[in-house]
Amino acid sequence: MQVIFMANLFSRILAIVTLITGIFWCLKRFKLIQLMQPAQKLQESMPTAIGNIAAAVKNGQLVLIETSAEIFPVLLLVFVVRSFIFEPFQIPSGSMMPTLLVGDFILVEKFAYDIKDPITKTTLIETGHPKRGDVVVFKYPPDPNLYYIKRVLGLPGDRVSYDPINKRVTVQPVVGYKHGCATALPITYTEVTLSHFIQTCNSISNGEASSGFLQVPPDKQVEDGIHLVQYQESLGSMSHNILTVPGQQDQVGMYYQQPGKSLAEWVVPQGKYFMMGDNRDNSADSRYWGFVPKKNLVGKATAIWLSFDKQEGKWPTGVRLSRIGSIN
Repeated sequence: MQVIFMANLFSRILAIVTLITGIFWCLKRFKLIQLMQPAQKLQESMPTAIGNIAAAVKNGQLVLIETSAEIFPVLLLVFVVRSFIFEPFQIPSGSMMPTLLVGDFILVEKFAYDIKDPITKTTLIETGHPKRGDVVVFKYPPDPNLYYIKRVLGLPGDRVSYDPINKRVTVQPVVGYKHGCATALPITYTEVTLSHFIQTCNSISNGEASSGFLQVPPDKQVEDGIHLVQYQESLGSMSHNILTVPGQQDQVGMYYQQPGKSLAEWVVPQGKYFMMGDNRDNSADSRYWGFVPKKNLVGKATAIWLSFDKQEGKWPTGVRLSRIGSIN
């Protein structure tokens, strides 16, 4: 799922604008008196018309400096909060349904998995590691200019297996790795039920959803639409809902095959993570393109702060206030 486009470019622009306004703030604080004097002398030392024009230009520069200096504290606050504390993202597609819907606006905790330089993205201070079940925003490994959001299913050293028919995950930490054990982790599933979501088409590009999704009662039918089914997946004490398309099998031939491992089985290398979407049949994730290095992690999705009722690629039709709150 692409969360936001050209996010790195926006970060650089914000940093540059903050730097420029900071320079103007310093000019206002320390040199404004010296800058005002020449504007007055220009009118006195030149012919009236030329002097007025020169003074107007000089005064215009002063207005620019003053205005920039006034907005600098606001930009600095935004820059610090966005770079090190929380960053907002929009959800534009359905690969994390039903946890996250198209039109959700989320807050991502930037300091959850290390504090990084906002420009170079290098780690400054190590603060933590993802846990199984965390919903994480990260830079898409094949194209770091794109930001994706998925759920962490496999930690370093985990052997992850996926049954593409029954849509079930098995996770077994490999003996010899940190926290390794000989038995699989207890991942449990509830019974399958009809969900409140209908998929209006099933156009998939590289495993990623480009479909429309409607939220309707389970007993309602939509022409050319198919009801998705839902069940609960529990990773230890953390539970979340999963959506699948009845009767649809994964494109197993497109799975990422790790050297020396069977198809649909992966051992997560040190320093990397295995990610999957909650909308299992409509998600391009680690099954298709492999692992996510820790350096690609942006932060942990913690809350929905606004939600528009909308379809992918269409204008909003309302606001979903009931969705505002924490993310499980």
